Amino acid sequence: MSKCQSGLGKSTLVNTLFKSQVSRKASSWNREEKIPKTVEIKAIGHVIEEGGVKMKLTVIDTPGFGDQINNENCWEPIEKYINEQYEKFLKEEVNIARKKRIPDTRVHCCLYFISPTGHSLRPLDLEFMKHLSKVVNIIPVIAKADTMTLEEKSEFKQRVRKELEVNGIEFYPQKEFDEDLEDKTENDKIRQESMPFAVVGSDKEYQVNGKRVLGRKTPWGIIEGNSLHLLEELVADQTHLQDLKEVTHNIHYETYRAKRLNDNGGLPPGEGLLGTVLPPVPATPCPTAE
Repeated sequence: MSKCQSGLGKSTLVNTLFKSQVSRKASSWNREEKIPKTVEIKAIGHVIEEGGVKMKLTVIDTPGFGDQINNENCWEPIEKYINEQYEKFLKEEVNIARKKRIPDTRVHCCLYFISPTGHSLRPLDLEFMKHLSKVVNIIPVIAKADTMTLEEKSEFKQRVRKELEVNGIEFYPQKEFDEDLEDKTENDKIRQESMPFAVVGSDKEYQVNGKRVLGRKTPWGIIEGNSLHLLEELVADQTHLQDLKEVTHNIHYETYRAKRLNDNGGLPPGEGLLGTVLPPVPATPCPTAE
C-alpha cells in the first residue's frame, strides 16, 4: 500500500522500486491532460520476478490523502480496508472446512510519502501514521528528495525521526522484533540513519561511474535517490518481504484476531452468542487534525 497526498510521485516510485509497471503511471498521460487523482481504494495485482523467482505482488492505490478541504478522519477508509482484509483472513481461518492455503489479501506494508517541505510533519501526517502504525507496518518516505539540498535533507530526516519518536509512532523495522545482536545492529542503522528514506523516483537508467542507475537527468547531472537501493532491499527483497509478512501475521493480525474473538465471546466471526452477525472492528475514532 502506498499513501500520500497527490503529486508526490507515488506511482512513479512504486514502479521504480519493483522495476515494473505495477502502478498507474503519470507519464502515460499527455502534458495537456490533467492527471486524474486517485479517488478510490483499488488493488492492482502484478507478477514480478526476483532472482528467477516469480512473486505475486498487489499494490493498493489509495485516495489523495489530505487533498480535500475537510480532512477530518480521512485515514478511516484506509484503516477500514486493512481491517476488512484481516476479517476475510480470520473467517477463512476459523472455517471448519478451511482451505489448505488461505488466500492472503492482508496489507503487509504501507509506504507513507512525506512532502519534502524541509520544515516538519503536518499534524495530519502525525495523526495518520499514529493510527495506521497500530494496524500495519509503516515505512516513511520523503518524496521528491531532489528538491532539497544535502544539508536540508539531512536536517529534515533528523527532524522527522524526532517527531515520530516524540509522538510514539513506530515504523518498520520495529525495535521489539530484533531477534539478535546482528539483527539489532543492522536495523539500528536503518532506523537511525536511513529512515525516513529520501528517494527520487524514476523509470530511466543512466550510466554513472561505470554502473547503470535509476535516476533523473538534469542540466547539472544525474540525480539518484541515495536511499532508493536501501528501500528496494526493504520492500522488494524476498527476505524482507517474508519478514514484513511475519510481523503482519504475528503482531498486527493477531491483535485484530484476539480483539475480534474476545468481542464475539470466543466464537468464530458471524456466530454471535445469540446467533447475531457481528460487524468488523470499526476504524479507531480520533481527534480532528488541522
